[in-house]
Amino acid sequence: MHIEGERIYLRPLGKEDAAALLEMTMDEEIRYMTGTKAVFNLDQIKQHIENCTADPTRQDFAICSKMDHSIIGELSILDMDEEDRKAGFRISMRSVQLTGKGYGTESIQLVLQYVFDHLRLNRLQLEVFAHNIRGIRVYEKTGFQREGVLRQSLKYNGEYVDEIIMAILKQDYDKAN
Repeated sequence: MHIEGERIYLRPLGKEDAAALLEMTMDEEIRYMTGTKAVFNLDQIKQHIENCTADPTRQDFAICSKMDHSIIGELSILDMDEEDRKAGFRISMRSVQLTGKGYGTESIQLVLQYVFDHLRLNRLQLEVFAHNIRGIRVYEKTGFQREGVLRQSLKYNGEYVDEIIMAILKQDYDKAN
């Protein structure tokens, strides 16, 4: 599956992407935004990609630049539930320098079209930490709505942070498009 956008494209994540993903897990600000505490090695990342590929309830994509085909981020549609027509979602850019350029927005717009028109899901949900202001803005811009808060869900660098639950429904997507 290859999903084409204006400046980026999404392609299935593969083991060849392990080094780029490992690099992402080392960026301190990305770690903070995603609440990542664990430290990974290349073998663990490769195993993670293999596990994801084998899991029928998820689809993982590399976000690639059309200009030079480099990986600028990754995203996942996960916990797909065919009976209830819903799934979870997460996205991360490769580095903070790649944020604020519209790549995340374009990626999410491509995913929403894929989720609602191709997979025929009714609901896409995500969780985002309250300190990830840029992420929250992008999610709201692309149609996600706040549904709840898990108060002090994460302890990071000695401070507690709320986790915000957001979702978009097929009817919201249809109304906006």
